[in-house]
Amino acid sequence: MAGQRVIIFGNQAFSLVNFRGALMEDLRRRGHEVLALAPDFDDSLRERLAASGIEAVSLSLSRTSVNPLKDLRDLAQLWRIMRDLKPDVVLAFTIKPVVYGTLAATLAGVTRRHVLITGLGYAFSASSSLRDRFVQGLARTLYRVSLLAAHVVFMQNRDDVNEFVARRIVARDKITLVNGTGVDLKEWPVVALPDTPVVFALAARLLGEKGIREYVAAARRVKAIHPETRFLLLGGLDTNPAAISLEEVKGWVEDGIVEWPGHVEMREWLERTSVYVLPSYREGVPRSSQEAMASGRPIITTDVPGCRETVIDGENGFLVPPRDVDALVRAMVHFLENPQDIAVKGHRSRQIAEERFDVHQINARMFSAMGL
Repeated sequence: MAGQRVIIFGNQAFSLVNFRGALMEDLRRRGHEVLALAPDFDDSLRERLAASGIEAVSLSLSRTSVNPLKDLRDLAQLWRIMRDLKPDVVLAFTIKPVVYGTLAATLAGVTRRHVLITGLGYAFSASSSLRDRFVQGLARTLYRVSLLAAHVVFMQNRDDVNEFVARRIVARDKITLVNGTGVDLKEWPVVALPDTPVVFALAARLLGEKGIREYVAAARRVKAIHPETRFLLLGGLDTNPAAISLEEVKGWVEDGIVEWPGHVEMREWLERTSVYVLPSYREGVPRSSQEAMASGRPIITTDVPGCRETVIDGENGFLVPPRDVDALVRAMVHFLENPQDIAVKGHRSRQIAEERFDVHQINARMFSAMGL
């Protein structure tokens, strides 16, 4: 198809550039005009996009607000942007861009509207809090309404597909399943494992649902018997209602359990990592695990939607039950007592990344579904 004007819309400029950069660049290589729409573009992100011929478009959007007046203003702002830019195609990801971007695109007359569901997360997590349950019910209703207006709904694991269909949020025939975001295997080559001691790492936003407290509890127990072992916690604080506080993280650091450099460049820290750990309660297909696999690292993760897609249990790592500190400890101790297995399982991780998570193959599947 002749060159189209395509908007890629996310809720954070940084994640848009870092997680959808390859997708936008592949669109440019196919001759399409690409506009990256998100809040909080800084000069460095704009320059990175401009170097690839992609225009950054900023807007005001709160990721966590449930104020209906604020959300109506966001919707009106999006409608004006869509009306003025006149895209041929809109692809939105993360909940607010999916909901409000799809509705605004419909009101503005955009004829091809697509969404990417990267994981169900907070809106589908079990909670006893009345506020949480209200917000979750609202989120599901908004998904249901907005996805009526979507033409293709990309999802990243079969569990999420089945849940959306069972809850009648979207019809199955609208869904295209893809293997996560994918990674550029040339940009993420295998890197040498660090010398001893063994270093475990978890990279995530500091949310309880990422299994961070279980990781720290396991680290505390492992260090009691293998005190030389290092545990990295990579990621910044978050405004999500389920976020872990700065005080709690500082306590872990002061106790000598974890090292916390904050939000970091993943590539540099994977070079320092022996085994990657993600004990999350639920994911789409975690990008951090894909990057670790491409780099030749074994994975310890939970047997839950999204995470289980990254591990063949016993081959490139281990699947453990969610919220199970004992199982995490056993998996960690396995690598400490069998250090030769780190390289063996890391090699298998790279093979699986090549088979499943090549970003250009994933992008090509998405472009085919979108007619691009």
